[in-house]
Amino acid sequence: MNAELLINVTPQESRVALLNNGILQEVHIERASHQGIVGNIYKGKVSRVLPGMEAAFVNIGLEKAAFLHASDLTPKFKNVLRSNGANGDSKDSKPPRITELLHEGKDILVQVIKDPLGTKGARLTTYLTIPSRSLVLVPEDRSLGVSSKIEDPEERERLKTLVEKIRDEEQGDFGFIIRTAAEGVDEEVLRADMAFLRKQWIKIQEVSASTRKPRAVYSDLPLVQRVLRDMVGEPMEKVRIDSRATLSSVQQFCKLYIPELLDVIEHYPGERPIFDIYGVEDEIHKALERQVQLKSGGYLIIDQTESMTTIDVNTGRFVGHRNLEETIFKTNLEAAQAIARQLRLRNLGGIIIIDFIDMVDYDHRQQVLQALEKALSSDYAKTYVSTVSQLGLVEMTRKRTRESLEHVLCEPCPTCDGKGYLKTAQTVCYEIFREILREVRQFDAKELLVLASQDVVDLLLDEESDNLAQLQTFVDRSIRFQVEALYTQEQYDIVLM
Repeated sequence: MNAELLINVTPQESRVALLNNGILQEVHIERASHQGIVGNIYKGKVSRVLPGMEAAFVNIGLEKAAFLHASDLTPKFKNVLRSNGANGDSKDSKPPRITELLHEGKDILVQVIKDPLGTKGARLTTYLTIPSRSLVLVPEDRSLGVSSKIEDPEERERLKTLVEKIRDEEQGDFGFIIRTAAEGVDEEVLRADMAFLRKQWIKIQEVSASTRKPRAVYSDLPLVQRVLRDMVGEPMEKVRIDSRATLSSVQQFCKLYIPELLDVIEHYPGERPIFDIYGVEDEIHKALERQVQLKSGGYLIIDQTESMTTIDVNTGRFVGHRNLEETIFKTNLEAAQAIARQLRLRNLGGIIIIDFIDMVDYDHRQQVLQALEKALSSDYAKTYVSTVSQLGLVEMTRKRTRESLEHVLCEPCPTCDGKGYLKTAQTVCYEIFREILREVRQFDAKELLVLASQDVVDLLLDEESDNLAQLQTFVDRSIRFQVEALYTQEQYDIVLM
């Protein structure tokens, strides 16, 4: 697999595209006016406790209060409660209520795990983590974890032993997660990473102690460096950057933390935009469309809502060569590959319902599920795929941390208000007829003036002219019409003269 990173930087925004064998897999976009805050640590203040939801809203200094669920509170909160003699120590005792753990006005150190999305504020946790190249520091937990991508049992044990030894020598009381990038590194690298992370944590504590108002006390790296850090350990053929200033900062960053990438980083000096030359711009536009064409002639329909994403698979013009079951099976196999790519490319998260074309053969259903799981295995986001439900649907989840591509680049249509459809001109005409009847029964007016869009007025004076004449006779009023260029097809007003 030949992986490339293309980095496009302007003063307004930074964009990073991940290509595998020339095919776009992921796009990361961060705008100067709206930077992501996942990974940032804040000193917050509890603004409201919600006993019924076992959650709380926390003011972290942003426009919208952030959301903290009881399940995202570290054991430290329960331990403090027990030390005060509340709730007892019995194994059979129920977990403490949120009202026992938090109260309005309480200061609390929290980390963002999900960016604000739509009307929702950020999602928080008190399980703080600070990442470096090889390790992730977990300040309030002494446990040691190893990335599942490090498969060699001997290497896993070697790394755990080394980290435990260094931690004991430094008399540290921290937990660590050993990242994939730590595979094969020596003691000196791990020791340097641990020292760096300890300094970061001390600095966070000092900033938090010196501030009273809710504010950020630790910010994650800028987008480009963050992507490079998180993808470290993956084989990278080229990293092409179109900004000399960013190239310089990335080289400095990699010299300190990812030296093996230095040889593959290069400047893109071309006159044509880098995203155009590699077809990324076109792929981004396609990723905003509802329909995705498959090579066979079939297609996907992807609908993103606030609660879930639904994906419908259709055979389209693909008719196969043998029989219907084979046609369906091949379409579903191709769709499984395309769906995995679209989830990454569009950054769709949360609950995802996939309606594959119904398959009679049990083995075919299992092969399609296996193909989907295999295609998802290269996804950086955590996914879970269930079996086919009784309704023939595949239910899955994908971890959502940042906004989807659609939410970053688009906004609801002001004409349809995000519905995705409009009432027909004829429907609006008949609504106007009914409204006229209501008005003349309530108010005494000699004349009525109807303000509406061009299409509605044209229809009223043409195809609906007979019905309009009958209405005028019935209400015994003169009705005039005026086109309002700024009105949408659904908008109209009736003015009494």
